[in-house]
Amino acid sequence: MKNLVLISTLIVIIMTACNSGEKGNPFFETWNTPYGTPPFSRIENSDYMPAVEAGIKQEEEEINAIVNNTEAPSFENTIVALDKTGHLLKKVTGVFYNLSSANTSDELQEIAKELSPVLSRHNTNISLNPELFARIKAVYDKKDELQLNTEQEMLLEKTYDGFVRGGANLSDDKKQRLREINEQMSMLTLEFGNNILAETNNFELLIENEADLAGLPESVIAGAAAKAKEKGYTNKWVFTPHKPSMIPFITYSEKRDLRKQLFNAYISRGNHDNDKDNKEIIKKIVALRIERANMFGFRNHAEYILDKNMAKTPEKVYDLILKVWNAALPVAREEVKDMQAIIDKEGGNFKLEPWDWWYYAEKVKAEKYALNENELMPYFEVNNVRNGIFKVAEKLYGLQFKERNDIEVYHPDVVPFEVLDADGNHVGIIYTDYFVRSGKRAGAWMNSYRKQERINGEMITPVVCNVCNFPAPSENMPALLTWDNVQTMFHEFGHALHGLLSQCSYYTLSGTAVPRDFVELPSQIMENWAGEPEVLKLYAYHYKTGELIPEELIEKINKASHFNQGFATVEYVSAALLDMDWHTLTEVPEDGVNEFETKTLNKYGMIPEIVVRYRSPYFAHIFSGGYSAGYYAYMWAELLDADAFNTFRQNGIFDQETASKFKRFVLSKGGTDDPMKLYVQFRGQEPDPDALLLRRGLKTKI
Repeated sequence: MKNLVLISTLIVIIMTACNSGEKGNPFFETWNTPYGTPPFSRIENSDYMPAVEAGIKQEEEEINAIVNNTEAPSFENTIVALDKTGHLLKKVTGVFYNLSSANTSDELQEIAKELSPVLSRHNTNISLNPELFARIKAVYDKKDELQLNTEQEMLLEKTYDGFVRGGANLSDDKKQRLREINEQMSMLTLEFGNNILAETNNFELLIENEADLAGLPESVIAGAAAKAKEKGYTNKWVFTPHKPSMIPFITYSEKRDLRKQLFNAYISRGNHDNDKDNKEIIKKIVALRIERANMFGFRNHAEYILDKNMAKTPEKVYDLILKVWNAALPVAREEVKDMQAIIDKEGGNFKLEPWDWWYYAEKVKAEKYALNENELMPYFEVNNVRNGIFKVAEKLYGLQFKERNDIEVYHPDVVPFEVLDADGNHVGIIYTDYFVRSGKRAGAWMNSYRKQERINGEMITPVVCNVCNFPAPSENMPALLTWDNVQTMFHEFGHALHGLLSQCSYYTLSGTAVPRDFVELPSQIMENWAGEPEVLKLYAYHYKTGELIPEELIEKINKASHFNQGFATVEYVSAALLDMDWHTLTEVPEDGVNEFETKTLNKYGMIPEIVVRYRSPYFAHIFSGGYSAGYYAYMWAELLDADAFNTFRQNGIFDQETASKFKRFVLSKGGTDDPMKLYVQFRGQEPDPDALLLRRGLKTKI
């Protein structure tokens, strides 16, 4: 290990010397910033490639030191040593890929195209290094003699398995083909995501006649005016296919033709037969994934992916999601009848279409529950909600959050917080970045600039971010959130807790490094607290009057908790089914992408009034993200979280013993043990299979 540290230090010194002209490359320096946070103002786009090249060189030297070690392979000198390699490369890519997602530019996208094959090649070189794998295998073969603890066993298992799944046991010709596949995939997935961002940014619904704003809340109009001003328009309003702009419009706008126009712009992204079209990219990705799965003895990509998830097989995934689908579809049909009745009563003389759903669902909610989203939004000012989430974390886990104005940010919207434990000890840093902008990809996510680990006994604390796409404040209106936005903020903070509270020894296993269908448990369980009356009273204050949300509104929220669950479930599960059908293919279909999608959805009985949550050409989760054959994971994790939150309900939502067990066995453990084993240690039993259907109101408890 001492040799590795010496080599790394020498490389950094050399690279620093080579770049000591007018401006040194900040990636080659120790960051003397609060807790080693990135000095964003000093990082220029020209710094990335030299730093990546140096990082690759450093890791290659570290790998060589492991391979050339004359001592017999051991857990420490091979497995642990490998886990500690690549410090500089992780430092650079941690910044680059976070900014590429949250604050991209044309230049960053071009750099990403250059970086992607380079990094793919480097990672493949490591996976296919025969001398390195020989040492790993030597340690793995004697694992029963090593008296390792559970975390060490898991690191050894994942390291060995990662190399096997990375091609270490393949023949030379297959190894070469795998290199080509990995490189092509890295470029195709990058292009897919870039195309979606471009398509989203390229459309605008420009409203010039104030009468066309009929039905829209004041906050929504103010946001559209601010967007128009940003684009250089005067006395006009702009709406875009970004969900924070689109969803309020199609929920409240009385102009059916405009709702249709904006909705269709959203669902047709990546599907215009132009230079940003994603259909051929999808077919290439699917073909390459099938070929790679076959190399490893799997029939399809889903089998290859699920083999290492909790679900294990495609059959188990289909069993879960079809059970939910069959329960939800009749409920959705009843919801259609409710909305069609309102259309008919109003003399609409048309059949409910997908772009009508949000608008008429809101009317049904008002009619059945006397609840209107406009009543709620004034109580959900973004900073109040954030502070409420912090209070929940304090009451559960004793955490404190201190805004740090001395920590640099990459955009004015970003607010950094230091996280402290109950005794005032430093836990980590979280950046909150909540507002929509053109340089940010769609959706909401948590990520890490630096993961938690231990190096030579020293705790390396995490630096994480929560990134969302909520409507930004305007000159006369603060940022007010919908109830869905509120739940999203709680959700992503659950992921952040998973990263912040990690207590692992090894980088490979820390934080959110768990199977895809377990990673959503910490996030989805956090959503439960959002609507608890006790919690609402911590954050739901009217932005104008400061009045606490009244009991009658809280009661309405809880009564309406099962409202529109047919739609929400069908919209989501249809996407999970589409994902699984794409990735259980054994060959690329002769049909076009749209035709395949239509056949798939028709096969399951999809109703025409609902559009699948993500149509294939903009299904970024599976074609440019990490959820291929894994979009079902939200449902799988919801089964766990519905069951897990029952424990909190039984013992008290802020019960310290229950919270302590959840922290100990879930939030702090990362990927150091089998997920179901960890869950049972927390819960005392495996999850109740009906908990999910009961939660969604799709099953009545007998």
